[in-house]
Formats: sequence, structure tokens, C-alpha cells
Amino acid sequence: MIYKNYWQSSFANNIHIHYFCTEMIKVRHISRTFGTLQVLDSISLDINDGEVIAITGPSGAGKTTLLQIVGSLDRPDNGSVIYGDTDIFKLSDNKLSNFRNRNIGFVFQASQLLPEFSTIENVAMPALIGGRSRSEAFGAARQLLDYLGLGHRLDHRPAELSGGERQRAAVARALVNKPAVVLADEPSGSLDSQGRADMHRLFFDLRRDFGHTFVIVTHDETLAADTDRMVCMADGRITRIIDRTTNS
Repeated sequence: MIYKNYWQSSFANNIHIHYFCTEMIKVRHISRTFGTLQVLDSISLDINDGEVIAITGPSGAGKTTLLQIVGSLDRPDNGSVIYGDTDIFKLSDNKLSNFRNRNIGFVFQASQLLPEFSTIENVAMPALIGGRSRSEAFGAARQLLDYLGLGHRLDHRPAELSGGERQRAAVARALVNKPAVVLADEPSGSLDSQGRADMHRLFFDLRRDFGHTFVIVTHDETLAADTDRMVCMADGRITRIIDRTTNS
């Protein structure tokens, strides 16, 4: 995969990059049940600005549910998620939706691009929903797609893209509003070995170049081994956190 150097893109101008400076997201005592099934049991976790975290564990461990709650797509039965000084579940539904649009990007295993829209329209959509002008939204989308090596695919529809191209377009869509954090749920699970390697490298290049924070649910041991911290889960609990920044 080829994508342009960050400093060649005007999209990146004037971004202040800082890693591991603050606890950007605080997850406190999150619990979630579905019927009689306890999916999350008093989960607490700090997510630092500019780090790449992997959440790992067997199927049914609660990884995706935790990611959805951190991303405000689901509400916990108990506990809180705090971005900076904003306790997001104390917001009204409308304010929470606006907060999510501005501050959180999502990448899923299936790209979930809308098939009737072109690549650039898919990427620009969160910016348009957020109230940015058409020219600004499409300008940001174009710059991101160019950065990601998809500048020649702007007008192609998802069905005309390869699996790796669709996932890169999904990453561009997640980044178009310059979110505080990108949450990725098995983002390379549907790709071949080369596509997985490209996607893994992309996350770290984006962190290096843009300063983004990534929280990635993955079964891929290679990706998990490269992250700053690996959060291991089982039976709805965090069983271990491996911190490679401190060798602990």
C-alpha cells in the first residue's frame, strides 16, 4: 500500500501532536447485562491521548460491548465514560449524538460504506452530518483519500473497490472530523494477510503523523503485540493489562 507522507498533505497543517500526555478517556466501573447474562462486570480503564491499545480475549469476553459503550453506541447499566471533563452518559440523546459525531471515529470489520454513494461521498458524510459545508467536507475527504492512496478512486462506488480499499475508505471516513479517538472492531478481520499487514501499519503511521488515539478490538496476535498496551479480557472482566511503554 502506498500513501502520501503526512507532511505533504495540507489536511495535517497546524495539528499539535502529543502522545501519552493525559488520560483522555476514563472508563469507570462499567457493567452491562443482557437479560440474565452479565457481559461486562465493573470494567475500569484509562485511555491515554495518542496511544494505540488492543483489546483481546476469546469470543464472548465482552470486547465489542465495551468498545460500543466507550463509543457511546450503547449505554451501560452502571458506571461512567468520561472524555476530558465530559461524562458522556449525562448528555441528552441529541447532545450525545453531536458529541459522538465530533469526537469519535469508528472502523468496523465490514467497512459499512453505503453502496449507493461514491467513495468520496461516503467519507464526507460524517462531516456533512456535523454541519460542515459541502466544499469543506469534500475537501477534507479528498485530502484524506489522497493520503491513503485512494485519490484515483474518489468516484468509485464500494462494489468497485477491493477489500483493502474499502477498509482504507472506512478509515478515512472515521478520520474526516478529526476525532479525539478512533474505535476499531476487528478492522482487518476480513482482509488477506497482505491487507492485514497494510492496515496494521496504517494505524501506527496515522498515530505518528496525526497523533490519533486508537482502541482496537482484535483477535490478531501480531497487531496486538505491536500496540502500546494490550487489554486482556475474559468473562466480562479485564484480566491483565500488558503495558509495553513501561515493560510491565
